[in-house]
Amino acid sequence: MHNIWVRLNAVIFFGLTVLLFLATLCAFSTFLHTDQPIVKTLKVNNLKSLRNHGGSDRALLSFDLNADLRPAFHWNLKQLFVFVVAEYESDLNVLNQIIIWDKIISSKNDAFLKIKDEFVKYALIDQGSDLRNKTVKLRLIWDHMPVTGRMYFADNSNFTYTLPGKYKY
Repeated sequence: MHNIWVRLNAVIFFGLTVLLFLATLCAFSTFLHTDQPIVKTLKVNNLKSLRNHGGSDRALLSFDLNADLRPAFHWNLKQLFVFVVAEYESDLNVLNQIIIWDKIISSKNDAFLKIKDEFVKYALIDQGSDLRNKTVKLRLIWDHMPVTGRMYFADNSNFTYTLPGKYKY
């Protein structure tokens, strides 16, 4: 006969095998979900300042955002990490990407974003003094963070803004 330790080992590893199988099914379910969130507005509302500070250009601005991210939620999603990225080209780099605002959304009820005149959390800072007269593309990106399964990014916005040619203090 088997003693208690052998039986306990069999029960524990059978339970772990079932959990592994169910977690694998959950992970594959993320491939079946297609989301189509709606981004109505993402635009620069007000440029507070554009100046050179320590040899680097720095822009502080506010923006408007109107987006419905509720379609991104499904049963296996723990939270969305949402952020606004400013992209521009410079002489030093072909593509500069800077996160200027972010938010964690953990429920479907909070996934409707209607933000007016939101000041950026992180300044738009260039490595040199190349921000003047640059066209900046704003993108809203959200990162799916499931309970189990793959993490993936999505976006569907592309709004542009041209910075002024002179410094604004």
